Amino acid sequence: MRRTKEESEQTRRQIIAAARRVFARQGVRRTTLEEVARAAGVTRGAIYWHFAGKTELFYAMREQVSLPTIDTGFASSAADAADPLGSAERYLRGVVASLDEPAARETFRIMIFKCEYVGELGRELDRQRSRCTELTGRLSHIYRRARRAGHLRRGLAPDPAASATCSFLIGLVRLWLMDKPRGPVRSTAGAIIKSHIDSYRRNGR
Repeated sequence: MRRTKEESEQTRRQIIAAARRVFARQGVRRTTLEEVARAAGVTRGAIYWHFAGKTELFYAMREQVSLPTIDTGFASSAADAADPLGSAERYLRGVVASLDEPAARETFRIMIFKCEYVGELGRELDRQRSRCTELTGRLSHIYRRARRAGHLRRGLAPDPAASATCSFLIGLVRLWLMDKPRGPVRSTAGAIIKSHIDSYRRNGR
């Protein structure tokens, strides 16, 4: 029985990996379960054994990886209290670093460029909207702490600054995914992030 469960889980992972490849190549809407089955080397029946349909398969693929812009927030530390803006910079760098992981990178690419958020997939867009609001709120809190500590640039309001950083991050991720492996965005992403956060610092560096 244990071996059967292990084989079933292996088949499930195999199907998810195949779906990710096919979704990335031709988009979620245009992909059929027949194509996923062929890519995974299984029958359609095997897919329906594990998933009710393509929508459930999409969400299984999406849940298999952690997407920092959606799933994670800031980890607190003593260093964050001493330098709130530094914690924001570390978070942004962590998001970009997560793109080096192939499954996360491919899932990001599918969700940004290869998916239409209509019908049953609309709830994923609602989730992203909610998490963006949450991220903006956390950034605003960090920028308020930076202002109280005297680190935030004079005249910079925390709420608009937080919205700008959220927009900056979404744009940076899109450009990073469109860039070539050693292209101008990927090779200088760290410097781009540092420049953004430094522009918020009172002393500018």
